[in-house]
Amino acid sequence: MFASYLIGLREGLEATLVVSILVAFLVKSDRRDRLPLVWAGVAAAVALSVAFGALLTFTAANLDSRSHELFDAIASLAATVFVTFMIFWMRTAARRMSGDLRAKLSEALNLGATAVVVMAFLAVAREGLETALLFFAAAQGATTSATPLIGILLGLATAVVLGWGLYASALRINLTKFFTWTGLLLIIVAAGIFKYGVHDLIEAGVVHVLTGPAFDLSGALPPDAWYTTLLSGMFNFTPQPSVLETIAWGAYLVPVLVLFLMPPRKKDATRAASTAAASTSS
Repeated sequence: MFASYLIGLREGLEATLVVSILVAFLVKSDRRDRLPLVWAGVAAAVALSVAFGALLTFTAANLDSRSHELFDAIASLAATVFVTFMIFWMRTAARRMSGDLRAKLSEALNLGATAVVVMAFLAVAREGLETALLFFAAAQGATTSATPLIGILLGLATAVVLGWGLYASALRINLTKFFTWTGLLLIIVAAGIFKYGVHDLIEAGVVHVLTGPAFDLSGALPPDAWYTTLLSGMFNFTPQPSVLETIAWGAYLVPVLVLFLMPPRKKDATRAASTAAASTSS
């Protein structure tokens, strides 16, 4: 549940911030008549995301065993790529996101109603499609189908509450720290998803090397213990992983964590600071 909750919280807050920026821009510009167009675009993006998640689930449920494993592997590896890109993109783009969105919406207002709907749709659809893919990949190792669904719904609900509080100025959250800490946790989750994708490749018979067990902690981590379930749900940890799965987990986690924790280059930091100052002054 924690992994799904984290995905829903992180992705949901990004989408909520996008919507808040668009709504605030229209309200401050005295263009409230265009608010229904923004909400129409948001609703279409949400519908597309739900449909995409349903398509993934339906496809996986109607495949034979080997094809199912291969499909899960591809989804897990794709989710790892998307979440890694999203984490690093958000770290560099968060400061200029507000200005970029306002500029795009201003341009869309000049083009007409359809452009506003499309702009709002595109702004939210990316987050929604990422959420659906990440949720599907993270839910593959769950013991029950209801637990991940509850987790992501709670995460999305929390994101909506936080987003509304930020919009209403009732909350003061350091978004830089929020995205840093959730980024760190998501990297660990992504390492587990990547490991699970490698596991599915082995199960599908695509990979045949280093498939022997790296270690066996079954005695210390019984499958029915709560802490085993917690580790499995949060990080896709298994008491008896193969050598290749263990190598894949470390090969992803260590370099990505190092790159994420490295301070930004001086040139990038100066550019981000100047962009933030210009946005504040405007």
